[in-house]
Amino acid sequence: MRIDFVISNLGSDGAQRVVATLANYFSEKGHKIRIITFREGDRYQLNPSVERVRLHDALMIFDSNLVRAVWHLSNFYRKKSNRPDIISSHIHTMGLVTIPISRLYGIKLVVSEHNNYQATKVSLKKRILWDFLYRFSDTVTILTSFDKAFFEKRNKNVIVMPNPLSFEPNLGLEDRGDKTIVVAGNLDRFHHKGFDNLMHIVAGVVKEHGDWQFKIVGDGAKGLPILRAKAEELGVAEAIEFAGYRSDIKEILQTSEIFMLCSRYEGLPMVLMEAASQGIACIAYDCISGPSEIIQDGRSGILVNNQDVDDMVRKTNILIENRALRKELGQNAIKDVEKFSIDKIGQKWQDIFNRLVPSSFQD
Repeated sequence: MRIDFVISNLGSDGAQRVVATLANYFSEKGHKIRIITFREGDRYQLNPSVERVRLHDALMIFDSNLVRAVWHLSNFYRKKSNRPDIISSHIHTMGLVTIPISRLYGIKLVVSEHNNYQATKVSLKKRILWDFLYRFSDTVTILTSFDKAFFEKRNKNVIVMPNPLSFEPNLGLEDRGDKTIVVAGNLDRFHHKGFDNLMHIVAGVVKEHGDWQFKIVGDGAKGLPILRAKAEELGVAEAIEFAGYRSDIKEILQTSEIFMLCSRYEGLPMVLMEAASQGIACIAYDCISGPSEIIQDGRSGILVNNQDVDDMVRKTNILIENRALRKELGQNAIKDVEKFSIDKIGQKWQDIFNRLVPSSFQD
């Protein structure tokens, strides 16, 4: 089967990691896989058999991302031999591009949401996409059951499709020893990721445990100076390492003691799943939606009332002071995220593709 994964770029965010993981999985199953993007930003390693199609050339006039994507993708698929059996379209606004083009050329389409519907303000683009275009997609995937009723009003084939784990579980659970609390995310999205409030959390934690450090993994040229200035203002700059983008995040998670998710909202956070798979003690705001789908409070992690800074500080200090609790939470976290393994999630995707193009996707 020929499957095209279409996404704006292949940068370092969670949706891009999902696309890379799925593309690698299906290429290993023997299918012809392409990843099509419209902007630079390749950050993930792909199997040699995955073809990269970079439709990145800027337009002479009115070069918006959506206009560029519509122009280049419609021209690319105009040639019949370029058309796949299925388009798998990722990050919701890409549906504005892929839905009309898939209908024009008769290509089966799956559009994937990567956040919950309440996460951001509903723009005109979203209204057009959700209230009009979504009825023309063959399938819409969502991350959790929280969104199911909302999207079932807009498409008759809505499927809950969790993100797949991209890491193998770390079963070696040796003593870590690094007095480090890891946080990860795009610094430019600091409000979404709660990094502005994180500075206050750092202040509360290091007041009691000055020998502990926070490591923030992720890049963002706009957000970095804002967060540095906030850290200086609160007098906690020495307690924070802004590590930038790191390709060795798996190793960082394996050697650190605590992972913290302080987002205001999420879909199904890949980084929390990845952290749990490495046996690190996880603490997260119980935001809508995602963290409670990944860890069970008190068993495989700690959930905190959303954006309650004082409670986050208090519970983080409890974790710092109790090594046995950290180890227990980490061991249970590995078990709890088994349901997100690439084999299990890959089979769910395969079932969708079988239904859409049944004759060419049988074992």
